[in-house]
Amino acid sequence: MTARPTAQHADGRRERSRSSRSKIVAALLDLVGKGEVAPSAAGVAEVAGVGLRSVFRHFDDMDELYREMGEAIETQVMPIILEPPTGATWREKLFDIADRRAMVFETILPYRISANLKRFQSPYLMQDYRRTLRLEQETAEAHLPLAVKADVVGTRGLNVILSFQTWRLLRHDQELPFEDAKAVVRRLLSDAISSMPED
Repeated sequence: MTARPTAQHADGRRERSRSSRSKIVAALLDLVGKGEVAPSAAGVAEVAGVGLRSVFRHFDDMDELYREMGEAIETQVMPIILEPPTGATWREKLFDIADRRAMVFETILPYRISANLKRFQSPYLMQDYRRTLRLEQETAEAHLPLAVKADVVGTRGLNVILSFQTWRLLRHDQELPFEDAKAVVRRLLSDAISSMPED
């Protein structure tokens, strides 16, 4: 008769499983971070140094793997997003939000582009996309006075200026340098708020 696995052996298997799972997520982050917007499971397995079957033993599908990637990125940037903006007025706070988002969007740019490509085929990624849009909107509008919020069209314009889509257009599509893209956002924001009420 063979001996039953000991607790130590079981712990070893769990640790190897956790290690393989972490390597797979790290491989996806690495590939996407280097500009591969739609890496295959086989490519992820190769970079992770595991077999293709191992990828799908740890993840039911690529959706679940993208979910883990999103959680890893969110853990990194969420403290920056949720930190209260500095400034004595709502205008100053919006500029602080704009500058902070420039840093955050720059960090997540390749990962969000990759996830956006897949969201039309993934209910989870589409739901996560809409949740992120609501978060962006709410964290900006929380600092607007009621008189500004009453201008619904103007408020929506502010959300467009401060959005990831605008940052992607400037940095990825137009290929502007970071500081130039940041200057465009600040100029758009300045022009938009110049005719809005003070409070």
